[in-house]
Amino acid sequence: MKFIADVNVEKNIVDELRNMSYDVMWIVELNPYLEDTEILKIAYRENRILITNDKDFGEIVFRQKLLSSGILLLRVKDQNVKEKINLLHKILIEPDKLKGHFVVVTENKIRFINL
Repeated sequence: MKFIADVNVEKNIVDELRNMSYDVMWIVELNPYLEDTEILKIAYRENRILITNDKDFGEIVFRQKLLSSGILLLRVKDQNVKEKINLLHKILIEPDKLKGHFVVVTENKIRFINL
C-alpha cells in the first residue's frame, strides 16, 4: 500500500509510516505549494491513499467528483500526534479497507464512506 501525506500531516506520522515499511510520498518534500486538486490527481495516478487533516478534500471528491484511490481524514482533538499514530496503527491492521473509501478518523469513531 502506498500513501501520499498532505502538507499538514505531521512529520512524526510520515516517519512512523515509513518505519512500518510503507511507501509514503510527503507533499512537504515534493512541493508544499501544490493545490489540493493537484495532490488528489497525483494520488489517483499513483494509486496512493491520501492522508490529511484537511476536510476540504471531502468537498473536492464528493461535490467536484474528482477521482480518488482513498482518503484518510484525521480529525483528532488538539491535533494530538500520539493519538493520531495510535489510530493509524488500528486502521492499518486491515489497510485494504482504505481503498475506495473516504475514511474519517476521530478518537471515538472510524467512519468509512464509499467514494
